[in-house]
Amino acid sequence: MPTKDVLAAGAVVFRPGKRVLLIHRPRYDDWSFPKGKLDRGEHVTAAAVREVAEETGLHVRLGPPLTGQRYPITGGRMKSVSYWSGRVVGDDDVRRYQANDEIDQVEWVAYDEALDRLTHEHDRNTLVEARSLRRKTRALVVLRHAAARSRKGWRQDDRLRPLIQVGRHQAQRLIPVLAAYDVTRVISSSSARCVETVGPYSDTTGWELELEDGLSEEGATSTSVVDTVEDLVAGKDSAVVCTHRPVLPAVFDSLGVRDPKLEPGSMLVAHLREGRVIATERHDVP
Repeated sequence: MPTKDVLAAGAVVFRPGKRVLLIHRPRYDDWSFPKGKLDRGEHVTAAAVREVAEETGLHVRLGPPLTGQRYPITGGRMKSVSYWSGRVVGDDDVRRYQANDEIDQVEWVAYDEALDRLTHEHDRNTLVEARSLRRKTRALVVLRHAAARSRKGWRQDDRLRPLIQVGRHQAQRLIPVLAAYDVTRVISSSSARCVETVGPYSDTTGWELELEDGLSEEGATSTSVVDTVEDLVAGKDSAVVCTHRPVLPAVFDSLGVRDPKLEPGSMLVAHLREGRVIATERHDVP
């Protein structure tokens, strides 16, 4: 019987000067990118950021996604590795990294040298792809609110309709996912189910929760949606905007991207550079 792949995640992290972050693993005597296996129940984006931090001591934010890798490992199983381009948030000095039995060297290496130093051909292919995406981007996360009480079973003002337990669980799982993109602006429809979806992230990080009646089902207009999206695209911060299924098509139209038909708690991440969407990715948060 076929077995499930071992799932892992990591990042190809660049800094100015086309220098890329590499690690050396003494157990395998190989040079590669920081990566590692997902913890049980961990979202792949959160795993990528966590693994970079554990293996290099650096905190990164994710940029555009890269083509994943899949290859055989010991025991006849396959490993699937999800990769993103990445940028360091804060200090990028690795000289204080404490070598250990798992990772004994962490270095910033010039691109051409990195191509020579990387041990595996699949890593060299990933680095070539990442080079074109190394320039700084920021994320605009478009989020459909998490699972809420049934509209038919709710007798009060629909704007007060809350999340159910599954939705509250989704809201908690969203915290490390949004943090992986270094989201610092949190904009939400003023309806309770949207506020409860991004409220935990705002509470955890301390970033202000900005409520917009113009993103609610009752208050949204083409003008209010366009104004919100244009403000975020023109801004300098990575942001999340949480709204409702009927409002989402106008949001995506304003961004100039195809509507991915998000399920409750799902998101589309648009990576922006100079006001243009250069890449998108969709994530579900069960």
